[in-house]
Amino acid sequence: MPTTSRRERARLERRELILRTARELAEAEGWGAVTTRRLAEAVDYSQPVLYGHFKNMNAIADAVAIDGIEELIDLLRNARRSAPDPVAGLRALAGAYLDYAFTHPAVYEAIFVRPTDLEFASADSPLLLKTAFGEIQAAVEPFAGDDDPETLTEVFWSALHGQATLNHARRLRPTHRHARVDLLVARLSGNNSPNTAE
Repeated sequence: MPTTSRRERARLERRELILRTARELAEAEGWGAVTTRRLAEAVDYSQPVLYGHFKNMNAIADAVAIDGIEELIDLLRNARRSAPDPVAGLRALAGAYLDYAFTHPAVYEAIFVRPTDLEFASADSPLLLKTAFGEIQAAVEPFAGDDDPETLTEVFWSALHGQATLNHARRLRPTHRHARVDLLVARLSGNNSPNTAE
């Protein structure tokens, strides 16, 4: 029995090494640089060993995405819960979301941009994806009024995603990042006096 658990531990350690290395390569050079050949060389395992853990590169990127979603859930929850009121919670959540996208662009891309086998926005979506959406909805719901909270959450999330991808592509003025968040939060919350301090 100890041999089996030792083998299983070794297998889990190899899997974690593969994912950590894929993430590091993607963050340093983009997902285009992460190939099975390059990854096998970086982790010092053969390509068949990689395929023993993941069927292809998309499966590796999806596993990186799942890890990233877990991180994002914690950040969003902590940001929202540490705020003194719902408006501040919405602003803190928005800031945490955009900070994560900025500091982990390759992971953000794996979650929300790359083609994926992960099923979003359906009854069959993994619980983790529903939990992440639920964290955003918890911040948005106090402002829904007569609007459908789920639809309003989708609109808010879409606005954050647009900012995240445009910020990354350097299409928006970097000096106005906080002002954009404040304006979005002000419009959604009905508070027409956004805090526009940079």
